[in-house]
Amino acid sequence: MTGMGVEVGAQSARARALAVLRIRSRALAVALLPAAVAVVLLVGASTDHLVGPGWHAARWVVTPVAVLVLLAAAGIALVVARARPAVSPTVPIAEEQAPDLYRMVRDLADRLDVPAPSAIALTPDCDSWLEDRTHPSHGPPSAEDRDEYELNGLRGGSTRRAHRRAPAAPVLVIGSPFLWWMRVGELRAVLAPVVAGTGPSAHPDIAQARRFVRGLDAAVAVSSTRGRCPGSRAVCAGVGWVARLLLRSCREHATEMERGVAGAAAERAQAVDYGLRIVAQEQVGLAYAGWDRLLTRVALPAWRMGRWPSRLDAGVVAALTELSRRDRLAEGFASRLGERPACDLLEEPGAVDEAASLLAARLFHGSRGAPAESGPDWSPVDWQEYPEEVVDRKWRTDAARLHRVLDALGVRRTTDGTPPEASGPTLARVMEHLATPPDDSTTARPADAHAAPAAPPPPPKPPKAPKAPKAPYAAMSEDGSPDDQETERSSALAAGLTAELAREEAAAPAEQTTSPDPGTTLLDIGALPLFPLQPPRTARELLTDHVTAMVCCAAMDTAGAAPGLDWLDGPTLLIDGERAADLTPRVLSLIEDGDPVPLRAWLVESGIRPEKPVRLV
Repeated sequence: MTGMGVEVGAQSARARALAVLRIRSRALAVALLPAAVAVVLLVGASTDHLVGPGWHAARWVVTPVAVLVLLAAAGIALVVARARPAVSPTVPIAEEQAPDLYRMVRDLADRLDVPAPSAIALTPDCDSWLEDRTHPSHGPPSAEDRDEYELNGLRGGSTRRAHRRAPAAPVLVIGSPFLWWMRVGELRAVLAPVVAGTGPSAHPDIAQARRFVRGLDAAVAVSSTRGRCPGSRAVCAGVGWVARLLLRSCREHATEMERGVAGAAAERAQAVDYGLRIVAQEQVGLAYAGWDRLLTRVALPAWRMGRWPSRLDAGVVAALTELSRRDRLAEGFASRLGERPACDLLEEPGAVDEAASLLAARLFHGSRGAPAESGPDWSPVDWQEYPEEVVDRKWRTDAARLHRVLDALGVRRTTDGTPPEASGPTLARVMEHLATPPDDSTTARPADAHAAPAAPPPPPKPPKAPKAPKAPYAAMSEDGSPDDQETERSSALAAGLTAELAREEAAAPAEQTTSPDPGTTLLDIGALPLFPLQPPRTARELLTDHVTAMVCCAAMDTAGAAPGLDWLDGPTLLIDGERAADLTPRVLSLIEDGDPVPLRAWLVESGIRPEKPVRLV
């Protein structure tokens, strides 16, 4: 049944590939039709068959049109043929760097009776696929190649001779977190359906159809990019219109072709490590969860500072181990870790991990224009140095920015209850500014022995109707104005922080934010992320981060706390070696409600002195 399923899937994919190739043939026929009519008219005149004023006028009209259509078709075909299809950014792995990995993939291909991938590359993501990196070829496959593949490939025989003249096998792209988290057997089971896809992919018709579609896609990209399309704007627009028209015509057939290829590959891989593949798929989901937490909670704070953790894949192992321990997913976990990890298939796992970590920084955050691995504002950091180099520096930088904004708002440095000499940056200054101002009619005043007797208090006012609870971060209305007095100060401070960050980004060197040549985009030089992890932070999120950073700085300078790293939650504050997990709700109470009581109680309990100046960057 498996062989029958493979043959059915391959036949379906080939049928759709032929449909795509027929669209290409029809486009070629449409381009040649005016030339064919012109040839008929010219031959008819030479044989004295199509004579007369009407036929003569037709020849004068059709011949120039045929020449123009031929020139346009030749130009479009040239753009499609020479356009460079998009290639996924990856870390290439030569066979000398991973002979055991190549050997495992080749053994897997032999067991599946498919051609082995031409090369192996790593991607800093939890995914694996095959990618054709050959340039679109010119002309259809020969009848001999097609017939030979039919006789040997689709009927289950040996494919070695069949693929002798077939297109080069695609590149196998493997998610780098899989290599560090999975065991060798699990990686083999996960890669089996992917490697099996090289069988249908090697069919000449499927290969030609894929390259035609990829060439059209590249032509659309070239025609829409200024400086890359050879010709005027009108010519580029015409090339793009034709390419988009052909792509729309091929879309359904190309989609069904890929489904057929995937179905045939899945059916072929059923017989390889079926039971182990079920367990491996569970590890894929676990790896994705830990990888996402590591990137958003641990790597992103470092990237925002211009530092990139150089061992992300090793960090994902620590994050997933912690996740398994917390969520009690570790039944048999110790025995699983005792097996050989897939990263042992690499000769130098550390160097590969470093290259994948740098690529991850450029893909998910952008390298801010720095092309090298290190620079004045873009340098690697080890996990041992992360608390001091990233966490401590991040908190003090944010705290310094917070006090600069307070200075710009005219908030005095010396607050009530602090000595006059304590004019440095203090947490008390921030808390007093964000706290709700007291009501003058109910504020208790110290008694004066020489003062006249106090007048009787006025009759109490009728109580106000309770207000409906506000949603978090509802202090700013749509036009950016504060809704009430309790959140007016926090809204102004949040807006000031947003403006300050915008000024800092605008003050960056011009060479780091502009493209070096008109034909290159910011994405090409790595100045912008291809896959942003998170949307831009809101003003209230920025305020929460900055106030939390100020609290952490006060804890480190007055209570002996230390910066730490939590593999799942990122930067964390360690007080007496224990993680301070209850800080964020108390900061939110101060920011959203203007209530400093929960935070003050936590500071007293932790031995933190908010009136003491702290050290800033």
